[in-house]
Amino acid sequence: MSYVKPSEFTAKMIDAGEAKVFMSLRDTVIRAFMAGAILSLSAAFAVTVTVNTGQPLLGALLFPVGFCLLYLLGFDLLTGVFTLVPLAWIDRRPGVRLNLVLRNWGLVFVGNLAGALTVALMMAVIVTFGFSVEPNEIGKALGTIGESRTVGYADHGAAGMLTLFIRGVLCNWMVSTGVVAAMMSTSVSGKVIAMWMPILVFFYMGFEHSVVNMFLFPSGLMLGGEFSLMDYLVWNEIPTVIGNLVGGLTFVGLTLYATHARTGPSRPAVVLPEKAPAKAGAR
Repeated sequence: MSYVKPSEFTAKMIDAGEAKVFMSLRDTVIRAFMAGAILSLSAAFAVTVTVNTGQPLLGALLFPVGFCLLYLLGFDLLTGVFTLVPLAWIDRRPGVRLNLVLRNWGLVFVGNLAGALTVALMMAVIVTFGFSVEPNEIGKALGTIGESRTVGYADHGAAGMLTLFIRGVLCNWMVSTGVVAAMMSTSVSGKVIAMWMPILVFFYMGFEHSVVNMFLFPSGLMLGGEFSLMDYLVWNEIPTVIGNLVGGLTFVGLTLYATHARTGPSRPAVVLPEKAPAKAGAR
């Protein structure tokens, strides 16, 4: 697997964040568009598998294929840049400013959204034969997901909002762990294995991923889901984005940076005095 030590892959995380800050507008948007599109296709694939087999675990087991592909192709998800890009600013890399960090986040958000909406429209066409018939079973499942994870939270008020936020935090804790895990190996097989595990956890546990939701909820709106655009924004996308930011940056980026890039000083060894030899004849 060609394991890379934490101190080494943490340095790679900072380097990756710096590179993304200075990436051109064109490349940033193209890479974000493709990441959103591929992840959306993977989500559609997982829903299709779940509907056709009746086994949600099987859908979750296969969903990470999209994440692995987009990472290996060098594309960017909002959840990943939430974790990596700020590290270059925190590390005071030359020329990295907060406004450039925010610019990267904004461009990746727009690119991810465009890619996800493109695939959502394509899938809506497929499951309705160009909107000429009622959605098939897969289309109905997409609509149901949107309802349960918008108005379903709203029914619980503040408790629902808290639950949504925590699911967003836990999601990017796992997803960003997958991003970092890929840096633990120098082989393709090692990267894939390391990424697959945390992505499987997030998807099967039903945590909230802002980019996956950019596909699922617009799909639901196109396919007759009983929720509104405002429901989607207020009771899913906005809290999920905030939760993803907190989860990835707090529990992955800053944690690894603090303990591996800015390791605290070691404690001095304590030398205990040797015991005096017992006197002869002592009882």
